[in-house]
Amino acid sequence: MAGKNQHVVPHQDKWAVKGEGNQRNTSVHDTQAAAIEKAREIARREKSELLIHGRDGEIRSRDSYGNDPFPPKG
Repeated sequence: MAGKNQHVVPHQDKWAVKGEGNQRNTSVHDTQAAAIEKAREIARREKSELLIHGRDGEIRSRDSYGNDPFPPKG
């Protein structure tokens, strides 16, 4: 079973890693790059997705580290 998707989101003047459905942040980082690195590590370990949000909160990219169907649907 896959773990929780990991989101990189703006947090005040920093960037946070937050597990999907969690109320609290997993970690807070000074740069988006540092937050992405940590979230990617968690997503790989949990075989889940990494969703990177921009400053406006919109998802700007995503990576999957789970068991994706092949060929992809749609």
